[in-house]
Amino acid sequence: MRYWAAAKAAAGTAEEPYTAATLAEALDAARTAHAANPEFARVLLRCSFLVDGDPVGTRDHGTVPLAEGGTVEVLPPFAGG
Repeated sequence: MRYWAAAKAAAGTAEEPYTAATLAEALDAARTAHAANPEFARVLLRCSFLVDGDPVGTRDHGTVPLAEGGTVEVLPPFAGG
């Protein structure tokens, strides 16, 4: 998972590996891993996601499959873009 802007700040890292079959599983694991920082979960609520370069949009995260070795981009809203 690659974190950008406020998500990166809340996670305390720019990226970290995931082991999950769906985006929902990966996000649940990330929330658990960063449970000591409640701001992380709040930031995730406002984020949009790209999975291997494709926007997730409004799809249910439980229906978004993740490939082994794939990339999840975690993008919080930002001004000017």
